[in-house]
Amino acid sequence: MNYPNLINSKLPNVGTTIFTVMSKLAADHQAINLSQGFPDFSCNPDLVDLVAKYMKAGNNQYAPMAGLLPLREMLSQKTEALYGAKYDPETEITITAGATQAIYTAITAVIREGDEVIVFEPAYDCYQPAIELNGGKTVYLQLKAPNYSIDWEEVKKVMNHRTKMIIVNTPHNPTGSIMTAADMTMLQKLTKDTDIVIISDEVYEHIIFDGHQHQSAARYPHLAERSFIISSFGKTYHTTGWKIGYCVAPQNLMNEFRKVHQFLVFSTNTPVQWALAEFLKQKEQYLDLGKFYQNKRDLFISLIKNSRFELTPAAGTYFQLLNFKNMSNEKDTDFAIRLTKEFKIASIPISVFYHEGVDEHVLRFCFAKKEETLEAAAAIINKI
Repeated sequence: MNYPNLINSKLPNVGTTIFTVMSKLAADHQAINLSQGFPDFSCNPDLVDLVAKYMKAGNNQYAPMAGLLPLREMLSQKTEALYGAKYDPETEITITAGATQAIYTAITAVIREGDEVIVFEPAYDCYQPAIELNGGKTVYLQLKAPNYSIDWEEVKKVMNHRTKMIIVNTPHNPTGSIMTAADMTMLQKLTKDTDIVIISDEVYEHIIFDGHQHQSAARYPHLAERSFIISSFGKTYHTTGWKIGYCVAPQNLMNEFRKVHQFLVFSTNTPVQWALAEFLKQKEQYLDLGKFYQNKRDLFISLIKNSRFELTPAAGTYFQLLNFKNMSNEKDTDFAIRLTKEFKIASIPISVFYHEGVDEHVLRFCFAKKEETLEAAAAIINKI
């Protein structure tokens, strides 16, 4: 059937995300799925019981637009305890329908036609479309392999009067790198006395390894005063399908954030919010998360140490990059597809996180998996 072309696409170059593509390919070929970033193990049963408790108690109608106050109060206490920054739960914390919604909301609240936003590549794929939909221009800077660090001299060169926002992500998806205290100090120095707004994507804040300390923007007063800091309950509690996140920001920024939020989703899942407010009292559930995932990272690395891939251990997140430059000259997209079809293991090619498809022959593997899954995946990787 022929339909009239009624829409001139606002995102003509955007198709189905690579995560959907690779997960479907994995399912079609019965491959072990280490592509999309979600655990294959269950969350804490106590958390499920709490959600059920609040559902049965009748907490099934709209939550307040900003989120349940008891949950915001718990997050205020948590943020102050971890990072030394006090956020008013009434005016400076908002519960969102996942971190992606929070990022979109923050960009929409700030970016106008012609504004420039600095984004570091490889970059999570939700940043650029949101910038473009709001009339902004993405200014791309490449992180430096193999450690994927920021070249601050390059940042200085591209900053100008049109620069309205800088988006940082630590721990970093897809590379597993982390920003250091020196990085945050430089970001603070470069943006001080400007009207530049920061989005600090910190959804993996508790998944950090080898004794490193998470460098939240909240630790740095002159960054905190201009930052939307975004996190995710899904990443912390192994519940990515619940799509609950949150944003903290100073009141003047949060006022604008909420203007968009209320017309985008209005409010988020009520019984889950009640459950999270109670579950946050179990501090060890997030304080021990880094150790939990470091054990998985170390197991995965030890199991593939004799493979032909090259790697630098991830410093955070639950992703490990593997370099195949000495194994094949194929494009990383082709190599990833071939591994899924022929070897029955799915990954994500890193070139898709660059706007120009920079190909350094690197694949991303998710190790948020059960031990038996990692063992089975490693046995395949060692045969490639």
